[in-house]
Amino acid sequence: MKNHLNPGINWLHVRQRLYQYALLMRLHKPIGIFLLLWPTLWALWIAAEGFPHPGVLTVFVLGVILMRSAGCVINDYADREIDPRVNRTKDRPIASGRVSPDEAMLLFMGLCFSAFLLVLTMNTFTILLSLGGVMLAGVYPFMKRYTHMPQIVLGMAFGWAVPMAFAAQTNSVPKIAWLIYVVTVLWAVIYDTMYAMADRMDDLKIGVKSTAILFGDADRVIIGILQVLMLIALYLIGLQLQLGTVYDIALFITIILMVYHQYLIRYRQPAMCIQAFLNNNWIGAVIFITLVVSYY
Repeated sequence: MKNHLNPGINWLHVRQRLYQYALLMRLHKPIGIFLLLWPTLWALWIAAEGFPHPGVLTVFVLGVILMRSAGCVINDYADREIDPRVNRTKDRPIASGRVSPDEAMLLFMGLCFSAFLLVLTMNTFTILLSLGGVMLAGVYPFMKRYTHMPQIVLGMAFGWAVPMAFAAQTNSVPKIAWLIYVVTVLWAVIYDTMYAMADRMDDLKIGVKSTAILFGDADRVIIGILQVLMLIALYLIGLQLQLGTVYDIALFITIILMVYHQYLIRYRQPAMCIQAFLNNNWIGAVIFITLVVSYY
């Protein structure tokens, strides 16, 4: 006989909660996953001089998804007093009250723990390096209150998968890994400054800091300088690894994409700045495809 006093699990409620958690993790906006994934894949392919070990590749792809999701959760937790005051973010799960701060912290810890379980399947060196990655991911969302350069911390957090990938594949972190890390940090500052340019007016009103505010009217010029520095670092990577003509073509395509991004942000219109941010995904894809072709 069915016990009406104990109807069991309310699956509708469970689905609703999971849906809100998915929104909080930005799974409906995977651009952040791709921007974090591309440098990780660059590092894995270079470290392995071709196709990386399938187990290592699986761990890092899943780890990227988990840690990017964790980063979104802790970011919204840190901004829970700010997001309700900004039109673009006021409907986010925590800001709108659909997910409580306590729920968000439990989700963040669960995602980090899951990622750490994956890392435990790697060597000791990779496990030790992962601790730095967790620290950077946890610190970044709070940096916008204390420094105008949270984008650099974001780049350091996103790029930390690079030395980890080399450690997992080769049990070492050679100089080339740190050069790729520098590229990743420069790239993150470039695209996240474009993103911050779209939020500049709101950030000024609520007192949040960013490189877009720090750079002011020189934002496009400084982004251009950073783009040149990134290209130089990418060229040095190709030179050191002797990747050849195919890689040179990729650098040429990257230059075209960067010029296009400058065109998009020329009037600093928020929608165009967001479009430039999103289009950076193609830079990561072009370089990765070139690496795959070069090694085969």
